[in-house]
Amino acid sequence: MRSKQNIPRIELLLELDGEYRRKAAEGTLKLIAPKKFNSEGKAWLPIMQTQREGWHFTILFSNTQRAHELGKTNDWVVIYFRHEGEQSDQRSTIVTEFQGDLAGKRVIRGREEECREYYQRTAK
Repeated sequence: MRSKQNIPRIELLLELDGEYRRKAAEGTLKLIAPKKFNSEGKAWLPIMQTQREGWHFTILFSNTQRAHELGKTNDWVVIYFRHEGEQSDQRSTIVTEFQGDLAGKRVIRGREEECREYYQRTAK
């Protein structure tokens, strides 16, 4: 399991997710042409790069076969991150949960319990 020191805080990832989705909806982000699932070679995938709290982030919608099959290419957000001085990226995927007590909320896959605690804290 990853230690909390080498992964960004839940709050930061959710904040970046919201910023990315807002800017993508506004059409203010650079568009790239993904190699996969893009037979026309069209630039359609919004990308955002930023730095916060010593982290470097690259953020984009998921372009996986599964995301396309389920129509989630405008919902599932993949955040690649690397802390200053690190050589390789890690990633988190954020989705809108569709069941259970987190239904309708943005959730970081693999960190559901932390998201649940975050939403309980911020609901007060």
